Amino acid sequence: MPYSEVKSVSFVKDFDGETESRRVFLARPKLEGLWVRMVFTDGEVLDGIMPNNLLNWDFAGFTVTPPEPDGNNQRIFVPRQALRSIQVLGVVGSPLRGKRKKTPATGEQPTLF
Repeated sequence: MPYSEVKSVSFVKDFDGETESRRVFLARPKLEGLWVRMVFTDGEVLDGIMPNNLLNWDFAGFTVTPPEPDGNNQRIFVPRQALRSIQVLGVVGSPLRGKRKKTPATGEQPTLF
């Protein structure tokens, strides 16, 4: 099969397992990373979680964790040429969220009257 005709490559747990699985997240995902929605050239839609690290992205395509991480599909590789568009829907587990500085508490309690 020519590479230009590859739509996706699934890395599975079991070859005899269920082949069909959910293609989009029903709610906000809990896995850490970028929540993306990919639209293939044939119009099919696939959601996934990508690493939030640009050094982990491959020029040839994207490797995502599918919406059902406990299902048979563990990871899915999608070549860039198979996509019409890819959109970031959210950032889950941002490293900036946990590092907010709290205001120091003063030892005195203000009086109201």
